Amino acid sequence: MTDCTVYYNPACSKCRALLVLLQERGIAARLVDYLRTPPSAQELADLVRRLGDAAPQLLRRDDSDYAGLGWGEREPAAADVAAALQRFPQLLQRPVVVRGERAVVARPPELALDLF
Repeated sequence: MTDCTVYYNPACSKCRALLVLLQERGIAARLVDYLRTPPSAQELADLVRRLGDAAPQLLRRDDSDYAGLGWGEREPAAADVAAALQRFPQLLQRPVVVRGERAVVARPPELALDLF
């Protein structure tokens, strides 16, 4: 049984650091390579719900696809975040750790420890 789910990109150094951190603490994780297996609309909606007011942190704002969404400086609503990630999975900020009803964008990776 896993203790948490990690949405990650294996090419990302922050993701690799998080996996080492979890392993060192004996925390089992279900890994989801979000680029190979994009989360469903329901999974994205659940992720956004778990993050609450922090949902906009899920978006990689330095990506050209983000600029194309036309939001300018305004913070997107939760529904907008989920819709953008469904359309552009590469916009997902990584790594994201989910445990129970809570989630965190683990940048830096040590932020994930708040869930345990």
